Amino acid sequence: MKNQLILGLCLFLLSNCGNEPNTVNSKNGEISSSIASSDGSEQDLKASLKEIEKEEQELAKEAAASATTMSFDKTTQKFGTIKEDTDNNASFIVTNTGKKPLIIEKVDVSCGCTTAKKPEKPIMPGKSDKIEVVFHPKVGQLKEQHKTITVTANTDPPIAVLNIEAFVIK
Repeated sequence: MKNQLILGLCLFLLSNCGNEPNTVNSKNGEISSSIASSDGSEQDLKASLKEIEKEEQELAKEAAASATTMSFDKTTQKFGTIKEDTDNNASFIVTNTGKKPLIIEKVDVSCGCTTAKKPEKPIMPGKSDKIEVVFHPKVGQLKEQHKTITVTANTDPPIAVLNIEAFVIK
């Protein structure tokens, strides 16, 4: 939010030489401005910043209206000692603990040796589904291994991190 306010202030100050009317627009978190004809008064600046803040508040309300919450049966899968070049499967059970449908937008992995499959359909309030993960350490990928799975959903906060730990031997 501070960055957007600073950006709005900079746009205001930098574009203070034209002949167009003052306008500030915020869409999808990006701010654009055509602030041009102004005497650069503190009053004009305050009005522009209030407009930006109002639009940010509206965006936050929209996001909160569609947000829900989720919980996991575990956040870490410890495989213990495993062999290189083998498939090691895990499932993380995700439960929608909120009042809106849970939509898991994406699941990112920290390494090419890990794959994850997310639920494709929304998870209704009180219901659960699973995120399936396969850890396949490559030949030569030995010793202590720690990998992460980043889950992005319509929750607040929007990101959750799951972990995989293993000690890989030949």
